[in-house]
Amino acid sequence: MPRPGLGPAAAYPDRRLTVEPVDLAVSALHGSVGDPALNSMNFLNEVAQHYPDAVSLAAGRPYEEFFDSALLHTHLDRFRRHLAEDVGLDRAGVDRTLLQYGRTKGIVHHLIARHLAVDEGLTVDPESIVVTVGCQEAMFLVLRALRTGPADVLFAVAPTYVGLTGAARLVDLPVRPVAGGPDGVDLADLRAGVRRARAEGLRPRGCYVMPDFANPSGVSMDTAQRRRLLELAAEEDLLLIEDNPYGLFPADGTERRPTLKALDTARRVVYLGSFAKTVLPGARVGYVVADQRVGGADGTVVPFADHLAKIKSMVTVNTSPISQAVIGGALLAHDCSLVAANVRERAAYARNLRHLVDGLARRFPAGGPVSWTVPAGGFFVVVSVPFAVDDALLHRSAREYGVLWTPMAHFYDAGTPVGALRLSVSAVTPESIDLGLDRLAALVTDTMAAGVTPECQGSGTVRVS
Repeated sequence: MPRPGLGPAAAYPDRRLTVEPVDLAVSALHGSVGDPALNSMNFLNEVAQHYPDAVSLAAGRPYEEFFDSALLHTHLDRFRRHLAEDVGLDRAGVDRTLLQYGRTKGIVHHLIARHLAVDEGLTVDPESIVVTVGCQEAMFLVLRALRTGPADVLFAVAPTYVGLTGAARLVDLPVRPVAGGPDGVDLADLRAGVRRARAEGLRPRGCYVMPDFANPSGVSMDTAQRRRLLELAAEEDLLLIEDNPYGLFPADGTERRPTLKALDTARRVVYLGSFAKTVLPGARVGYVVADQRVGGADGTVVPFADHLAKIKSMVTVNTSPISQAVIGGALLAHDCSLVAANVRERAAYARNLRHLVDGLARRFPAGGPVSWTVPAGGFFVVVSVPFAVDDALLHRSAREYGVLWTPMAHFYDAGTPVGALRLSVSAVTPESIDLGLDRLAALVTDTMAAGVTPECQGSGTVRVS
């Protein structure tokens, strides 16, 4: 049954409706500002703010129980000592590195290279790394560099993380979906899409993939599929943009697989990384590994990273040295191994994932109209239901039932009806999962009783590797 009183009695005001005079028309601004892809994150954040008492199974934020602000000073001091003792800077040099405008490529690139060697078995030149303001900036830099004209097109495995599609809209780079499925990517569909685009006179620039516990699907690629994808990229002369925010969080009994970049022997992969999930989201530090060789008109050859740094210098100038120092100190504290640094977090996410999947099984009968994925790790479970899931239903869920989740429609092209929602296990406790699932079950039961859309029927529990 609905639980009234958990939020505002009416939906929050629609700021689009106004009688005030306007100074600018949306039509006079870049087309992206009116694109649904750019509104998704703000919309979901606003819903959460307007219903603070609702249980949130929506946000893919890191677990907060292990946050400790005292570690900020500890990490900063450790990195200061590193600059003095290992790098050999005097006191003025240390202060200048931390407090002055910094190197555009970053000041912890050498530690990131060590981390990739330790945790991913990946050897990269530190000069092929650009430290960015979160992974979102890394996406933007890569797409901005690749978009050269109206014939350029990007491919992305659907459903696709909204941050990628939003960044592509900002640089006017069309995104064409590639079927995903249980193997992570449908290689035949990707090959056909690339060839079809070329036949249309377009220029495929790359394909965005998230091989480990993808957001939002939770699907992973096995090692053989990763190798096949790399072979296809070589055959079709295609870059792969690999995003890996969740790779360190396999569930119980699941072995970590090599990244695409670790398997890449032909520099086909541009690798995006972030410390938001593994160290501290508030630091807003990410990075991109771009070791592709770029030849200039004058005959010079430099890593792709050098050109990304040029773009960054005109966007954010440099990533906060203080934030980088905190991340650097955290890396040094664990000999640059984030696997070692995230033992507690991995256990918490695995526990929550198991608890949520078991909780769904207790509330919805097997073989019924409600089904869900069973990921091998990461943060997300997708629940399929026999009715359309949209933003209006999310408002109703928050207002009347006291539970938040994410409509899967946000991860597809605008206007596509999707009978599914995404649940996140990362920022909750088992107790709040139980409460949230009780409320979700009430919403689903009441919505089905009000009228089922047959074409949205689920297809049973699906295990995704």
